[in-house]
Amino acid sequence: MREFAYEALPGRVVFGVGSLDRLAEEVERLGVAKALVLCTPQQRGQAEDIAARLGARSAGVYDKAEMHVPIDVAKAARAEAQRLGADACVAVGGGSTIGLGKAIALEFGLPIIAVPTTYAGSEMTPIWGLTEDGVKKTGRDTKVLPTTVVYDPTLTLTLPDFISGPSGMNAIAHCVEAMYSETANPIISMMAEEGVRSLARALPIVVKQPDDIAARTDALYGAYLSGASLGAVGMALHHKLCHTLGGSFNLPHAETHTAVIPHATAYNIGAAPDAYERLCRALNTDDPAGALFDLAVSVGAKMSLAEVGMKEADLDRAADIATQNPYYNPRPVTREGIRALLDDAYHGRRPRVA
Repeated sequence: MREFAYEALPGRVVFGVGSLDRLAEEVERLGVAKALVLCTPQQRGQAEDIAARLGARSAGVYDKAEMHVPIDVAKAARAEAQRLGADACVAVGGGSTIGLGKAIALEFGLPIIAVPTTYAGSEMTPIWGLTEDGVKKTGRDTKVLPTTVVYDPTLTLTLPDFISGPSGMNAIAHCVEAMYSETANPIISMMAEEGVRSLARALPIVVKQPDDIAARTDALYGAYLSGASLGAVGMALHHKLCHTLGGSFNLPHAETHTAVIPHATAYNIGAAPDAYERLCRALNTDDPAGALFDLAVSVGAKMSLAEVGMKEADLDRAADIATQNPYYNPRPVTREGIRALLDDAYHGRRPRVA
């Protein structure tokens, strides 16, 4: 076995049907006096229910979370947390809301209690992202890592199929990249493989039988593993591309990851033999890139960047941005190669291994 270093991230996970009933207990356990409940405008009702559960320990609800965490939204949320005297945040929702909690924690160091309602996985990572002047900047800092994560599969029952599918594919993308990260190690790769296997098994059922709580539980378990995997190792080409497309062109987060991951996998898989073997096992295939594309199609996801709002005229600029200061990648990143990858993703072609 090769040499490796692995540093486990701190954090408490409470997982299972009915776990939301333990939220107030978990907040009390942390000694929190006033927790600001964060959400998007669409999830305000859910956030108000959670604020009511917290009773006197709630500082109120802030419902301005947005995709890609624009810097002005982050600054406004920080000001509100300070005004209300909040000493913690409860982030209820997906990556946008948890990202807003991280923006507040980055400034003030407040603990985050995350209550995921999608399969984003952000709740298990110390990765933050802020978008300013059309550029999404990301970084790592353990002070943005949620202190406690409460996973209750019942909270995902109302997640519609057109969100469940891409959200789960986004989680799979985290697992794939974790396997060929510069800091990949056998512990995380084992978790990532299990995450892919669990999500690939669950997502088609979740989409076709949305009230299947067992499938919802499997999907949320896979999402937990995906976030834990991504949080413990570095990112590579796929995330660089998606940060570029999201931050600079305002494309939707999960849908963009869904459209790009089969092509990023095809680009890299020949240079990542361990990831290839693990993905073949997890997906029961000898063509992981094609299998990821087929899985996304089977859950009704949009498979072209054109369908999620990308303009063909912007592909050259996207390739330029993505190849500036590139992340580590197992295969060399070239402007020509990335432009071809983006063209395939733009048109929604089934990927071909390079």
